Amino acid sequence: MEKVSLDAVESRMGPASVKRALAGPLGTDDIALNYYELAPGESFGFGYHRHPNQEEVFLVQSGTATFETEDGDVHVGAGEAIRFAPGEWQRGRNEGDERVVALALGAPQEMGDTDMLRHCDDCGGRTHNYVEMTDDRDALVTRCAECDAETGRFT
Repeated sequence: MEKVSLDAVESRMGPASVKRALAGPLGTDDIALNYYELAPGESFGFGYHRHPNQEEVFLVQSGTATFETEDGDVHVGAGEAIRFAPGEWQRGRNEGDERVVALALGAPQEMGDTDMLRHCDDCGGRTHNYVEMTDDRDALVTRCAECDAETGRFT
């Protein structure tokens, strides 16, 4: 048995105010587990993405998360959950005025390669993107895979 306090796990840099990776501290072998808090306008991921080898489940504890999917937007409120099969495109965000608190579970734990699309002003549309750490390690940036333009910066 393992037990961990959310306050004992450092928040990771990214597109959410708070992202605490709990799998490591809990010693899970087969499942990824992340705790999120999203302020209005924030999102779970860096862009519209899919995990070809991992399914994901989001359980919203408070607020309402809006998930962009291939079938349109889906609103998931407190006490509701949503599942994405491996390879399904999605992007969860907080479009409301109140904070979203949610747990994300992924299996298998190693998600493998992630396909991500973001809008690139230089290319004029959604393009494949990748994430990298800045040289001074104070931010994560997303970059267009086609023209290398910065499409987002996250601290």
